[in-house]
Amino acid sequence: MVTARLYTRLLLVAGLVVALDQVTKTLALENIEEPIDVISGVLTFRIVYNSGGAFGLLQGLPEVFLIATVIAAVLILFWARKVDQPGWTIPLGMVLGGGLGNVIDRIFRDTDGRVVDFIDFQVWPVFNLADAAIVTGIALILFFGTRAERGVTD
Repeated sequence: MVTARLYTRLLLVAGLVVALDQVTKTLALENIEEPIDVISGVLTFRIVYNSGGAFGLLQGLPEVFLIATVIAAVLILFWARKVDQPGWTIPLGMVLGGGLGNVIDRIFRDTDGRVVDFIDFQVWPVFNLADAAIVTGIALILFFGTRAERGVTD
């Protein structure tokens, strides 16, 4: 069963992800009018409004992604009640925070339910820090899950 300390850690990670995501999106919106080549041909900052999921998947369904993200957040909060290893709070907090960061865009930004993306690596769809946190968090959950199945607890 989750202790208050583990739950607090989960919420702190999620809060940090939300804060960093929202600050970087606000800075991007305030400072990027035209694409900015940071490293020519490799990294460009450009504003893109995404009505789909992470990395632009399934465009045109902002309401579906809003509902799915809220459901995922609730499931994470319930799943976290069963966490007994502190390491799980980081990836769960990353996924929770990333999802909430994008929900904030869909509800509170004047973007017609779309999410602000601005990091363009040229070979990958344009994304934001919330997307990166979600993908990294899921990768860590899968990694920890495979280790747990093999009996590795460290």
